[in-house]
Amino acid sequence: MENNRPQGDAGNGHIQLDLHGREAIFSKLSYQYPLKLLSPRIAEQGVAIAYVLTYGGGLVSGDRINLHVDVGSSTSLVMLTQGSTKVFKHRPGVRLANSYTDSNPTSTTTSTIQRMLATVYENAFLILLPDPVTCFASASYSQFQTFRLHRGASAVLLDWFTSGRITRGEQWQFSRYYSLNEIWDAGTRMARDSLLLDSEDSQRTLKERLGIYSCYAALFLCGPKTKHMIQSLDEEYQEISVYQHASPPDLIWSLSHIDGEGRVVRIAGKETELVKLWLKDHLKGLEDVVGLDVYSKTFI
Repeated sequence: MENNRPQGDAGNGHIQLDLHGREAIFSKLSYQYPLKLLSPRIAEQGVAIAYVLTYGGGLVSGDRINLHVDVGSSTSLVMLTQGSTKVFKHRPGVRLANSYTDSNPTSTTTSTIQRMLATVYENAFLILLPDPVTCFASASYSQFQTFRLHRGASAVLLDWFTSGRITRGEQWQFSRYYSLNEIWDAGTRMARDSLLLDSEDSQRTLKERLGIYSCYAALFLCGPKTKHMIQSLDEEYQEISVYQHASPPDLIWSLSHIDGEGRVVRIAGKETELVKLWLKDHLKGLEDVVGLDVYSKTFI
């Protein structure tokens, strides 16, 4: 297994997981500052964990992360982080970890940008369960994620963010947040989901528009290994009664179909912990795939 920091562009990383016998082995696990990848050993056969981290506990404006992920046939990869992905505003005098100029019209030179291209091969399973993104005051963040599923592949993909550091009085004080997720199934795009929050794009502040809740999440479920979880969510959602509340509930969620047999769940909570507990409870079906020990490491 290759496990090093290559001499290429800053922020580049590559994860490649393959099946050798009954064991899932990282045939490649490489990264460059400010990105860091860790892979603890686990006992579950055919399953592996990769932690996606950053040096210094966060990203500075101008940092660029480019991560390629290949999940080999018949393997299961659980991708986690440790603590929220903190996005700092630009600090004068600090060198930006950026080795190229990004020409995308949705980004700026001082925006933090993360890109992920993940390919999930036949009968493989990608489980992406990071901690939420937390943007500090005045921070600008853009995220572009593309997932390509081959025949029989499955994926559970979580994308979520918080309002900022509430204890510091920074609720909805970030400058900009942009997220784009694309999911392809056997060459056909089954979902394209984008979200843009711009503090200068409306006469109302972000807090005025979103301040009822402090955590928002989008959860995508695709493929045969998510069938039982989807069935359980469908049944629960059908039992929900729609009625007028005297005040906003602490947590709300909705369920929608995406092309094929997939689902997208959207969740909003007054506290991040409420959303985390909802996710941990409703994704318990993953224990049957990755094992109880592996699942216990999620949503800590």
